[in-house]
Amino acid sequence: MKNFTFPALWLAPLFALFAVLLSACGGGGGGDSGTTTPTTPVAVTLRSIAITAPTTTLIVGGATQTYTATGTYTDGSTKALTGLTWTTKSGGSTVVQVTSAGIVSGRSIGTESVIATQPAAGTVAAVSGSVDVTSIAPWTQVAAGGNQTIALKTDGKLYSWGLNIQGQLGDGTNTQRNTPVTVAGNSTIWKQVAVGDSFAVAIRTDGTLWSWGNNLFGQLGQGDQLPRTVPTQVGVAKNWTYVAVGKSHVVALSTTAATTGPAVVSLWVWGNNYASQLGDGKTVDLLVPTRLGTDSWLAVAAGDAHTIAIKRSDQSLWTWGDNTYGQLGNGTTGAKVGVPTQVGTANWSAVAAGSRHSLAIRNDDGVLFAWGAGESGQVGNNSTNLQSSPTQISDASARWTQVAGGVSHSIGVRNDGTLWTWGRGVEGQLGQTVAGSLMPLQVGSLRTWKAVAAGANHSAALQTDGNNLSLWTWGLNTDGQLGNGNNANTPAPVSIAY
Repeated sequence: MKNFTFPALWLAPLFALFAVLLSACGGGGGGDSGTTTPTTPVAVTLRSIAITAPTTTLIVGGATQTYTATGTYTDGSTKALTGLTWTTKSGGSTVVQVTSAGIVSGRSIGTESVIATQPAAGTVAAVSGSVDVTSIAPWTQVAAGGNQTIALKTDGKLYSWGLNIQGQLGDGTNTQRNTPVTVAGNSTIWKQVAVGDSFAVAIRTDGTLWSWGNNLFGQLGQGDQLPRTVPTQVGVAKNWTYVAVGKSHVVALSTTAATTGPAVVSLWVWGNNYASQLGDGKTVDLLVPTRLGTDSWLAVAAGDAHTIAIKRSDQSLWTWGDNTYGQLGNGTTGAKVGVPTQVGTANWSAVAAGSRHSLAIRNDDGVLFAWGAGESGQVGNNSTNLQSSPTQISDASARWTQVAGGVSHSIGVRNDGTLWTWGRGVEGQLGQTVAGSLMPLQVGSLRTWKAVAAGANHSAALQTDGNNLSLWTWGLNTDGQLGNGNNANTPAPVSIAY
């Protein structure tokens, strides 16, 4: 066989052709000989912070709340955050206090922002989240007298409104108020307050006694007859435990430890004494607190010019002072009684006094009795007759826990939490649109009422609002005594904001 040979001149173009074909076919499995640059991962950073609060309404002096923070990142993920810096917007703790662990508490009334911040790190900026928090002080106690009202909040401060011509609101002025104003001094340790016709007396948690307003009869206990427009301490004693006031006289209890046996709760009196309402057998006004007898007392109340009290030893009922309308309950009318005199033999748990009528809850069964002037039905026994001895309120099955009396109306709470009123209602003081009632009428249908107070012709009451107490007022409002921002009479309970 003949062998063929390719000249070298032919071979060079053939090799070039093969190279082009191989290139066009991708190299025939020889692989990519180039290099790839790695992609740099995008950094995930915190984008925002959301604060979770069990509640954004805090109670001044109430339980603390633990706030938590959740972060949202740039990749859309979320997680709980720790190690944050917690602050308030103001940087202070006047309204709200927050700890480094996000524990928040209410300090005073107002609104503040709580801020959680993740500090800056390197090139990553700080990130913050915030939530607005309101700090409130619910009501804990209310007292009414004449045409003014004074109430206590959980922040320990007293708030007053209504007529102020004698400085009885204690705000340092004689300006009438139709919304609550803080009693001067900004004290946060008030414990109990009583309101008379145009003055007030109150006890602080340290046991000291304070008074302000009209002092024409020495009812401020200051040893003179000069009015005060701000609270002024009465003496130096620090063992006062309860105070009640009439139109212009005062009765108060102080507690002293005994060497043996129970503590002695003594009764002290001062102020107007024209009808022997101070119980000392005289008709001379007393300008300073003066102890009455040596007995130990459980409860006391004062009307225009009469006084009612319960002895601690046997819970017996005692009365003294004016008896023109039978308000002493001793079966007679007219002649005043100069010293404490026992009424009947029953045991009693609570007493209250209107201007010229009296009310008491029997200890054994919670039944309510009343006596004295009854021209408007304020005795509540379906009659307008005067009653000179304790007379059971209509509805023998009712059981009562709280009661108060005004000039010609009465108000009470039963043990089922219902609210009832009777007597004169022309000014709306019965909490419903009626001119009056000779028997207790239920106000609404709620069963959450806890305490009541009565001014001359207006009423006030506290009811439960969740875990707190809300304040409601109604009736005559010509002097702003309802505290709702106007001077129009209101025949239905209106809420007074925290």
